[in-house]
Amino acid sequence: MFLDTLVKLPRTQKRIISLLVDTVFIFSSFWIAFILRLDSLEELRDVNNWLILSAILPLSLLSFVKLGLYRAVLRYINSQALWAILAGVILSTIYFIGFSFFFNFQVPRTVPVIYFCISLLLVGGSRLIVRAIVGKLIMRRKENVVIYGAGSAGRQLATALANGPEYAPVAFIDDDIKKQHTFVQGLNVFSSQNIADVVRSKHVSKILLALPSASRNRRKEILNNIEKYKLQVMTIPGMADLVAGNTSLEQIKEVGVEDLLGRDPVEPNTELMSANIRNKVVLVSGAGGSIGSELCRQIVKNSPTKLVLFELSEYGLYAIEKELKDYVFQNSLNIEIVPILGSIQNFKLISMTLSSFKVQTIYHAAAYKHVPLVEHNVIEGVKNNIFGTSNIARAAIENNVETFVLISTDKAVRPTNVMGTTKRMAELVLQALSDTQKATRFTMVRFGNVLGSSGSVVPLFRQQIKQGGPITLTHKDITRYFMTIPEAAQLVIQAGAMGKGGDVFVLDMGEPVKIMDLATKMVHLSGLEVKSNKHPEGDIEIQCTGLRPGEKLYEELLIGDNVVGTDHQRIMSAHEVKMPWDELEQILFELKSSCDLNDHHSIRKLLLEAPTAFNPTDGICDLNWQENLKNSANVTLLKNVN
Repeated sequence: MFLDTLVKLPRTQKRIISLLVDTVFIFSSFWIAFILRLDSLEELRDVNNWLILSAILPLSLLSFVKLGLYRAVLRYINSQALWAILAGVILSTIYFIGFSFFFNFQVPRTVPVIYFCISLLLVGGSRLIVRAIVGKLIMRRKENVVIYGAGSAGRQLATALANGPEYAPVAFIDDDIKKQHTFVQGLNVFSSQNIADVVRSKHVSKILLALPSASRNRRKEILNNIEKYKLQVMTIPGMADLVAGNTSLEQIKEVGVEDLLGRDPVEPNTELMSANIRNKVVLVSGAGGSIGSELCRQIVKNSPTKLVLFELSEYGLYAIEKELKDYVFQNSLNIEIVPILGSIQNFKLISMTLSSFKVQTIYHAAAYKHVPLVEHNVIEGVKNNIFGTSNIARAAIENNVETFVLISTDKAVRPTNVMGTTKRMAELVLQALSDTQKATRFTMVRFGNVLGSSGSVVPLFRQQIKQGGPITLTHKDITRYFMTIPEAAQLVIQAGAMGKGGDVFVLDMGEPVKIMDLATKMVHLSGLEVKSNKHPEGDIEIQCTGLRPGEKLYEELLIGDNVVGTDHQRIMSAHEVKMPWDELEQILFELKSSCDLNDHHSIRKLLLEAPTAFNPTDGICDLNWQENLKNSANVTLLKNVN
């Protein structure tokens, strides 16, 4: 109770207390030195000794103040403060000897030596004892954690945590046999096989991964091993972020799902990255979206002369413009950032933008990508994804844009939903236009889900776990490909530089991931258990809600088997079915007329007849159409009743 009160006192009051305590220590040391040397109390009656004490006491305290002894926080006392204590006591002893000699007082030679030892013991030792007691008091309030990795990052993390308010490191885990059964930073280093014993004996509920240089594949192995212990797993940033100065060791975060996938990104080819960007005017449509904004970040690193941000969302445009302008300013780059607010359905605005800024390269990321939303808003999906792409592609040809790269999706392969079908139609538009001219080189890049995008399941699962569940997924067998947003953006840029015209590139997404397994791992690595028939006492329940309109169990990246490798190990080239422009133009004309008339039956028929391999799993799900159908049925029913 007393210590709690003492710790909470204002800093000024703590300094006054320290000053008073040191006064007592110097006073006591002075007389104890005489008593120990002479084994008598007679010296207390000597006026000369009292004169010496009255002189050295204020000078000693003044020296302590000047040396910064009272600025040091006791709980964080370090070697610098200890040197200050030593210097202060030495000066105090010098004052003792100096005054004795100057006034010719008869002081035994060993008394100053004894005084020095006792003063150092009291002034320095008391601070170390207080530091230990306060440290123990604070440590009791912290949460015990184990650090996985006793390397330099682990040691720095342990130091940072020991001085921080949240976590108390109690042990290290390391797979290096040379480090096991040793002490690092005063903590035992155990093997990964001893995790269960450490957790039980140290009352640990969290483990911190201090492995910034480990490959993702290695991190995946470690996480798979830790998963069974019901520990919440946290991690420190990767080495790239630490070196770049974007973050620090103390910034602990939840383990990334990219670590669960165990896939290391390939170092980008600098020539391919800069081929369509360096010293060029680049436009990104959908610049405020997940993929579009990351494309912009990668583009500014490759020195375009101008980057045009084309975006429908006002806030999305504002956010990415501010971020990029700050980056350009901080890095003293000579890049002009141009924000254009508008829709790709506005042909005149697009054409004017391409003409005004003399755009040379386009990355077309603007699209409606959320499957159920497009399924419920069919006409807007068709207008935006098909006619919006047609608008920007035709405007690119008119304005002699050199390169046009379309961001496509794995849902365009044998689509079961309107969104995937519209993206496949967008691919057909570019393939057909590519064959009609040579001015603009069209390239399409197809890939699956990206981690952390606006529609990703990962942030949703995290939120549901924090709320105590349940986690909702549509089907226990649903499987998806995943890739990080930065890797996807880099591969898109590189693939765009490899195209000859009309190419469809497919990104190697690695192994597909079962969403049920992903959800289970996320629960376990949060230190919780999945509630099931096998574990009825579990913490988080996983509920299957049923497939949504147009949703597939498994996604594909290729329509056929006509795929060949490229010079890049993560990029493949696909040869897909094409359609001549004159035939496709007729379908587009009829599709536009049907959209203008809100004729959903005709839209569905045209999408089925186009060479998209559209195979819907549901009827027409457009919400307006269904409501009108319901109202019409009610009117008919009333007429029949009357």
